Amino acid sequence: MAHVFSTSCSLKVVPGGERPYHAVKALSSRVSVQTLMVPRGSVIWSRTKQRSLSIRATTLTEVPTQSGSNSHQSSNDSTKRQRVMVIGGDGYCGWATALHLSKKGYDVSIVDSLIRRLFDHQLGLNSLTPIASIHDRVRRWKDVTGKDIGLYIGDICDFEFLAEAFKSFEPDAVVHFGEQRSAPYSMIDRSRAIFTQHNNVIGTLNVLFAIKEFREECHLVKLGTMGEYGTPNIDIEEGYITITHNGRTDTLPYPKQASSFYHLSKVHDSHNIAFTCKAWGIRATDLNQGVVYGVRTDETEMHEELRNRFDYDGVFGTALNRFCVQAAVGHPLTVYGKGGQTRGYLDIRDTVQCVELAIANPANPGEFRVFNQFTEQFSVNQLAALVTKAGAKLGIDVQTTTVPNPRVEAEEHYYNAKHTKLIDLGLRPHLLSDSLLDSLLNFAVQFEDRVDKKQIMPSVSWKKIGVKPKTVAA
Repeated sequence: MAHVFSTSCSLKVVPGGERPYHAVKALSSRVSVQTLMVPRGSVIWSRTKQRSLSIRATTLTEVPTQSGSNSHQSSNDSTKRQRVMVIGGDGYCGWATALHLSKKGYDVSIVDSLIRRLFDHQLGLNSLTPIASIHDRVRRWKDVTGKDIGLYIGDICDFEFLAEAFKSFEPDAVVHFGEQRSAPYSMIDRSRAIFTQHNNVIGTLNVLFAIKEFREECHLVKLGTMGEYGTPNIDIEEGYITITHNGRTDTLPYPKQASSFYHLSKVHDSHNIAFTCKAWGIRATDLNQGVVYGVRTDETEMHEELRNRFDYDGVFGTALNRFCVQAAVGHPLTVYGKGGQTRGYLDIRDTVQCVELAIANPANPGEFRVFNQFTEQFSVNQLAALVTKAGAKLGIDVQTTTVPNPRVEAEEHYYNAKHTKLIDLGLRPHLLSDSLLDSLLNFAVQFEDRVDKKQIMPSVSWKKIGVKPKTVAA
């Protein structure tokens, strides 16, 4: 049936004259509506006591019913299909995951405040790929596949909004991508450091309370990060480590050594989730994900309006994606410092596969599982060498330059992280190959006219973070 959903979405106003991105409109003109609380596409602004702006808007979404002849599914089919709420479903990993799960037969709804698009607007950034609005994306998915994806536009830090979304959709699983995910963004200035901590930690707490109050059997699949562990001089286990100390042995959470305000927010999330699993019996899987590369999945390739975003800038772009774009436009690869920084990496096609495996094999009530979600380990220097080799095959002369490291991190270190649990569940990795690098480079060449070379070099310093709001120069 057609469901009219009205809620408030709070967007923090960043000092310095930056204006929010107005991205609220009706989902589809073909949705039948009996009552509208505000005119379609309108936005009403009001001041709140916390000196932020509150957006009051109406979003239309088709929510599948569990019975009745008017449902787009038969009642028997809809009761069998598992309902998955993808928080942050408009983002890089979230969008690919939402489409993948929908294609696999899950009943999917996206929850998103669209604030990631606001970040681009504030910082003068843009995706290498042109990306459609979330409303056009969802409409196109329906046109191409015949499958509906529900849409809830709002901020999960607003518990009233989140509670209504939970009660309306009744998820069996929640995939939580809905966090500010950039370490450099969290280190720009005080306001963005605080935003990152508040948005990520409070948003996740709200999700935990919503599960407790409205869907206690719901399985939380939370995207963590390998960055929680830091770079210890011992092997990194999957979430827990068994220690013998003074003759006594216990299995304890693996020590955390976060390296930015963003990574610290993920550590706080993990602690809060672990506590609520113990105290309330919540079932949760923490996916400590490595660095994701690539842009194509089977689903995003189905139509240009389903295309995913591709970040190459120094704030949101990850290492391999950035290197491929730099090579395509003739810019030297920017290796930070000594280039020995080693991390786990995975193809975005494996991100969606890992999430699906976690949902299909849920944690038990009260269990807090931790999976290290990556497939291979590379140093920055190794990635640069691979891109240089791939470029030569395509006739591209790829150069490398060393730039001062804007981060505070070890540039040469031991790194050996375990990652067997997802393999045991059936993960079939897409390993980084010459053909994949060729594909990434060709993709970057295809869109090279959209590259803003001024955004390539790092512009955020860990040591120079300050109190005053900073607008990154265009």
